[in-house]
Amino acid sequence: MAGKEAIAKRAAEDLEPFSIINLGIGVPTLVANYLDKDSYYLHTENGMLGVTSVEEVEVDPLLVNAGKLPVGEAVGASYFHSADSFAMIRGGHVDVAILGALQVDAAGRVANWAVPGKDIIGVGGAMDLLVGAKKIMITTNHVSKDGSPKIVDACTYPVTSTRKADVIITDLAVFRWIDDGYVLTELRGEATLQEIAEKTTAAYRVSEELAAKGDPT
Repeated sequence: MAGKEAIAKRAAEDLEPFSIINLGIGVPTLVANYLDKDSYYLHTENGMLGVTSVEEVEVDPLLVNAGKLPVGEAVGASYFHSADSFAMIRGGHVDVAILGALQVDAAGRVANWAVPGKDIIGVGGAMDLLVGAKKIMITTNHVSKDGSPKIVDACTYPVTSTRKADVIITDLAVFRWIDDGYVLTELRGEATLQEIAEKTTAAYRVSEELAAKGDPT
């Protein structure tokens, strides 16, 4: 399974049935492929609850998610004004927001909307989701295309929100915010503790279970 799909599948495994979930742009949109459409409620900030996948022959050009991708409507789906949708987010009625990230730092802050010197659409609903959703899950590759770490000591890109991300799922590892910092709770694929240490500049702790296993020799 390709890296992005594997990240999305692992994220889906972390979700509680019957949660209201908002999927960000990129890897997060793939999470829907691994969810039972009858057991989860997908929300999009442009004003729909009950988002589902759609076959190409059934695409309605007027029915899109916040990333302007075609979507379908689940049985019982509802539509509302985008202002009401954001009120739903800000009011704490979204259980989980799954977002991509350019960087996440040791304080749990997320940078995912701007790269200095590059033309990017903007922050969209990310800052509202980071503040209003009950749980924040970040799905991202562990390093950027040039090999630089994405889980860093301090964000060098503009921070989206000071709200801490609860879970980070990458192609190499899973981190969870526990007490006052991130704990490495899972190695993914063929990743090793040494590899994670080399590709992560943020401070983190290793769970007792992983520490006990150590790296294969």
